[in-house]
Amino acid sequence: MTEEKQTLAEFKKILKKRKPRFIRKDSFKISKLGKRRKKKQKWRKPRGRHSKLREKRTGHMIQPSIGWSSPKAVRGFVQESKPVLVYNLSDLENLKHDEIAVIGKVGKKKKIEIIEKAVAKNIKILNVNTNKFLKKARAEKEARAKDKEKAKKLEEEKKAKEKKVEKKEEKKKEKEEPKSETMEETQK
Repeated sequence: MTEEKQTLAEFKKILKKRKPRFIRKDSFKISKLGKRRKKKQKWRKPRGRHSKLREKRTGHMIQPSIGWSSPKAVRGFVQESKPVLVYNLSDLENLKHDEIAVIGKVGKKKKIEIIEKAVAKNIKILNVNTNKFLKKARAEKEARAKDKEKAKKLEEEKKAKEKKVEKKEEKKKEKEEPKSETMEETQK
């Protein structure tokens, strides 16, 4: 980042501290407008005929205006770099030096691939703690492998039991067959 952009980024931080929260008129009075409900606390332009806020009278809340916006050169920057959505490995390779990766909505397998490649290339990822995520993914993979081994052992044991049962049944049949033959002979 150039010196000019760094100074602008610092200026942006100062502006952010000074900037008031722009919320709708009477939002502190009524629940549906945002009283004790953060999600509802949004800016809506006052359109009332007698609204003091619309008339920009002193002593009333401040309205958002263009003067409150951050400098254009660093607008939208996060951690002094521009965030870019990454959906696949080619998107990750196309990142420039002043950009930071934000992993988009992708599946777990692809996410692991992207994170591993980013760690290898030393690229920052904004919305994922890489070390923690990779540890968790490896642990899950090991657990899945152990479960597969257990399932295989259980299947082998079941098959072995079934074979034993079949052998016992065959022996019983063999014992019964000679008796039935002898009974037939005696009946004749």
